[in-house]
Amino acid sequence: MPPAMRLPFRPTLVVTNVAGGGGAAAATPVDARMVKTGFDPATYRLNLHLHSLISSGRLAQARALFDQMAPHRSNAFSLNRMLSGYSRYGQIAEAHHLFLSSPPHLRDAVTWTVMMGALAAAPGRAADAVSLFRDMIREGVALDRVTMSTVLNVPAASSGTTASLHPFAVKLGLLHSSVVVCNTLLDAYCKHGLLVAGRRVFQEMPHRDSVTYNAMMMGCSKEGLHGEALDLFADMRRAGLSATQFTFSSMLTVATAVGDLRLGHQVHGLVTRASSAHNVFVNNSLLDFYSKCDCIGEMEKLFDGMPERDNVSYNVMITGYAWSQCAGMVLRMFREMQALGFDRQALPYATLLSVAGSLPHIVIGKQIHAQLVLLGLSSEDLVGNALIDMYSKCGMLNAAKTSFVNKNDKTAVSWTAMITGHVQNGQQEEALQLFCDMRRAGLSPDRATFSSIIKASSSLAMIGLGRQLHSYLVRSGNMSSVFSGSALLDMYAKCGCLNEALRTFDEMPERNSISWNAVISAYSHYGQAKNAIKMFESMLRYGFKPDSVTFLSVLSACSHNGLAEECMKYFELMENEYGISPWKEHYSCVIDTLGRVGRFDKVQKMLSEMPFGDDPIIWSSILHSCRIHGNQDLARVAAEKLFSMGPTDATPYVILSNIYAKAGKWEDVAHVKKTMRDRGLRKESGYSWVEFKHKIYSFSSNDQTNPMIAEIKDELERLYKEMDKQGYKPDISCALHQVDDDLKFESLKYHSERLAIAFALINTPPGTPIRVMKNLSACLDCHAAIKIMSKIVNRDIIVRDSSRFHHFKDGVCSCGDYW
Repeated sequence: MPPAMRLPFRPTLVVTNVAGGGGAAAATPVDARMVKTGFDPATYRLNLHLHSLISSGRLAQARALFDQMAPHRSNAFSLNRMLSGYSRYGQIAEAHHLFLSSPPHLRDAVTWTVMMGALAAAPGRAADAVSLFRDMIREGVALDRVTMSTVLNVPAASSGTTASLHPFAVKLGLLHSSVVVCNTLLDAYCKHGLLVAGRRVFQEMPHRDSVTYNAMMMGCSKEGLHGEALDLFADMRRAGLSATQFTFSSMLTVATAVGDLRLGHQVHGLVTRASSAHNVFVNNSLLDFYSKCDCIGEMEKLFDGMPERDNVSYNVMITGYAWSQCAGMVLRMFREMQALGFDRQALPYATLLSVAGSLPHIVIGKQIHAQLVLLGLSSEDLVGNALIDMYSKCGMLNAAKTSFVNKNDKTAVSWTAMITGHVQNGQQEEALQLFCDMRRAGLSPDRATFSSIIKASSSLAMIGLGRQLHSYLVRSGNMSSVFSGSALLDMYAKCGCLNEALRTFDEMPERNSISWNAVISAYSHYGQAKNAIKMFESMLRYGFKPDSVTFLSVLSACSHNGLAEECMKYFELMENEYGISPWKEHYSCVIDTLGRVGRFDKVQKMLSEMPFGDDPIIWSSILHSCRIHGNQDLARVAAEKLFSMGPTDATPYVILSNIYAKAGKWEDVAHVKKTMRDRGLRKESGYSWVEFKHKIYSFSSNDQTNPMIAEIKDELERLYKEMDKQGYKPDISCALHQVDDDLKFESLKYHSERLAIAFALINTPPGTPIRVMKNLSACLDCHAAIKIMSKIVNRDIIVRDSSRFHHFKDGVCSCGDYW
């Protein structure tokens, strides 16, 4: 036989049967399956027939044969074959019933492992797989590396389960003998965000392969530790290990996260030279990189040259066009998918709904919803969650609630989408109620849930709830996640607890750029520009690359402290050193800083150099600067610009009116107010709130609705008498009304923040800090009054207004009276 025609070698065992009395010897070839059946030819033939029936999908006939074989002809091999058949064809209930009803002596390690794998792969049965593993241990069945790898790969295995399996792997000696088990354990730790434990496994492994490095790199990039992921890639190359498709995917994830176009191009070059050049998985990762780096031209060029495309390729293209606001191309790509004959039920409806929500474009969203209803898919998990998200982002919470109610199975993701929708639409209290309902429904919140609910507590400044969430994160084992730590840091900062925010930062086992941005932002909002800049420099020393958000926080800190020179320095550093194109918000910070120090000439120069058209954020900054310096001419120009851009926003009218009122130009005040009335605009009412015993108490100016209002006013009168002794003189220029001085003072006495402070003084123990939140900026007189109040009552009073924090202590404010 020629070499090309030679059949693969199959080892056989020849059994010689001597039939007595000098008869001829008969030889029967036996393969491995016959060995497993105990050399019984009858059982061997039955198992062959059983295998044939299962392979052809005739499970009913296979089960009938299996039952006929019992009890004398069936063995562990037969049982395992039958269980594998049920698992292969998705008949998990039948497999589980067969497993439970089979004699214990027939179940070997393979039997338990096959059943665990079947349960792990079945929707909603992963917890049963973990439970089965515990039963296996209790029955004393010997574990092997396949069993360990199977249970570690169970999707629902908790971080606690993963940690509890580690000792078993050590006891069996698998960590030093099986790289597969080590890789699976490492991957499980990384997937649960337990990077410290994963890193320990990695460091203790005597042998590592490409899978080892890929798991560790993906874990680092997932936790935002992109520099460490790059170092691991370099180590992998030095070790002489070949990069795989997963290596390239990990590196592209890093390049995408840090926005490093050069690194992405280098990875693309490696892909081109490797055998992965035509791999659709790798090409999809490259598409994703280019789309997220806004390189639409390169994304299109790569897509056009791909020899193979799948629905993921189209999904990435659709998402890339969506981020670039190319709604027409989004619909075109979707229609192309339909024309190419992709299964209608496999089309990226969830992605399109996400696109409609991100734009936001409710018409597209409703069209997709209609198609889903026609296909009977609207209540399915993935698209159902996407519908909730889309309607929430389009501001249609009632429609989101309807989609939520109509879902057959409300998972943790569904609840999180609903909670996030309420937070996005400013309904924080409803979000908190939904969180409680979710817990009562027996569902465990994940990191995304915590992120949203922590934002809700931050917005309401409910520090009590925030501390409860902190405790829950610790108990649930989620505190090791860098994202959970960053969210808590941000929450403490926004609730007026700077020291606790800094302590959270110091105690974080891992940090990423989000953590550093959060702590820089915290210092910025507290007006501590020098500390914000110091932290920025530390971030650079630790090897983290600043992004647009980092520079925005630094520039904002400079703005709050009037550091014009430093502001210009970091603005130029952002462009010249790091190649980051400024957003409108960056220009707004610089213009605000220059305006606050009265450098209107430089403001005009910056406006002429700005690559944007008229923007409400920037002209609002200019208008606020004009209010500080009484620049009526520029204020009039800024206000007119804002009138034309946001005809329904009352804020510029109010500021211009206040500028005229402060200058005593009451006719101009009357004209502005008449214009407001003619256009149907109303000034936003100022209100303040405090948290007491996990409840929010809100106050408006001269509020009469609180049951304790008489006591609150008595407390304020007592304070005013003490303040008068210490030289307090009300700044009646803050009462912007054309009335006599006594009435002006009367209008200042019961501003909302003063009522909130008095309420807190009555209801909280002496010496405890008071935290007040306000939706607008405090007036100059309230600022001066609260400084003296803090000294009289010997309490820290923290007020968060619409732009920053004021920490009053011993008669001094943290802002240094610059705000």
